[in-house]
Amino acid sequence: MTAAGRVTLAAVLLGALIGPMLMTGTTVALPGIGADLNASGGSLQWVVTGYFLSAASFMLIAGSLADLLGRRRVMRIGALVYVLGTAAVAAAPNIWMVDVARTFSGVGAAGIIAAGGALLAATFDGPARTRAFAAVGTSSGIGLALGPTVGGLLVGGLGWRATFSVFAVLGSMILLGTKFAAESRSAATVRIDWPGAVTLIAGLGLIMLAITQLPTATAADPLLLGQGAAGAALLVAFVLVERRAQHPLLDLGLLRDRRFAGWCLSCATLALGSTAVLVTLPTYLQGVNGVSPGRAGAIMLMLTVPIIAVPSLGARLINNGASPRVVITAALAAMALGNAWLLVLHPGISAAGLLGPLVTIGTGAGLAIGIIDARAMALVPPDRVGMASGLLNTVRGGSNAVLLALIGAAMITLLRGFLDEDSLAQQVSSGDLRGPDPASLADSLTTAWRVTLVGIAALCASSAATVALLLRPTSADIPKEN
Repeated sequence: MTAAGRVTLAAVLLGALIGPMLMTGTTVALPGIGADLNASGGSLQWVVTGYFLSAASFMLIAGSLADLLGRRRVMRIGALVYVLGTAAVAAAPNIWMVDVARTFSGVGAAGIIAAGGALLAATFDGPARTRAFAAVGTSSGIGLALGPTVGGLLVGGLGWRATFSVFAVLGSMILLGTKFAAESRSAATVRIDWPGAVTLIAGLGLIMLAITQLPTATAADPLLLGQGAAGAALLVAFVLVERRAQHPLLDLGLLRDRRFAGWCLSCATLALGSTAVLVTLPTYLQGVNGVSPGRAGAIMLMLTVPIIAVPSLGARLINNGASPRVVITAALAAMALGNAWLLVLHPGISAAGLLGPLVTIGTGAGLAIGIIDARAMALVPPDRVGMASGLLNTVRGGSNAVLLALIGAAMITLLRGFLDEDSLAQQVSSGDLRGPDPASLADSLTTAWRVTLVGIAALCASSAATVALLLRPTSADIPKEN
């Protein structure tokens, strides 16, 4: 590995470390943010959802800009936006400013992630590329592992504002690291497809807005129905625009390759199988079991620590001849099993009772993280790696955003059915069990959690089967007998 390659990898690893750390650290901070700013329900959930939505919406744009302007340059701009947005969260006077700042920082995260993945794909190939992306997976795992613990300690000791202040400082280290990375850009002619960008961002935004309003809307709310219909129409328009664009934001030919589509589905399933638990379980543990933020973060290490070591294992298995199809199918199946196993959840459950399901989910997620990007990028021409990186991360971030919004809406809807009161349902969904009968509220939250887990496990299992089908060998892959 050249010196430039080492510096590039170091800069991308730093970005991969801090992004997940901020995500998981934020989940531990949610109860404190809600109590301090008198927020609950959708506005509080948007602290997480808004970040994922803006990151997902701008991934493809960031990827195309990276191919056009330079991958290092776009990563630097992304890092600057990320730092400014995160610092603004720490100083925000109300929940609406927090939501706006978090959404802004998600735009920066898009630049870091999409340009970082493109930098790696342009710098490495073959087994070295597999090892590089596995190292990124390991770095992400470390961020996931440290996020709840560091966030819990900061929230418990100094408050949630200190948590975001520290992440702003850490984000500035990405900006410093990119200064020494090697620049690369596409040799082909690349232009930004602004009609495609506008229709994609507007479509995703309207659909997400509609989803977050589901729990408090009536069955035939015309505004809600209009937002959903307009969002769907804009996404259809995006596909039509991309078919006719000379320089499309998304080359739809990528998705016509069933193998690339299989790895994209694996990205979405990774979000489904691990993010729901990662984001919502700390709130449950603090609200129902009464544990401190630091203790909740320590318990989440049982899920996140396996992600630190397992990505490198997946890369070694494939470099030593294991079938990527078998490895990813096993990883997705493990996440399905772990979510089903988590049905043991109940008020007062011990850390030992959570060990099996959390380790199983973490192991499956670690295997998937370590191989998805490398295998998908190997299918893409070198001059389109920015677009491909943007697409993969759009799928990953978009799945996270939609998933979190849907889970938040589902939990509040279920709780509203149990409790017959909208405001109380939103309060309980945020882990606030204050009321005349906290034990009954805890039981209601647990039941809502279990119903949601059944759905997640079923979707992960069906996705594992679908991915195995999409990644089946082609006739060109099967050796012919002489």
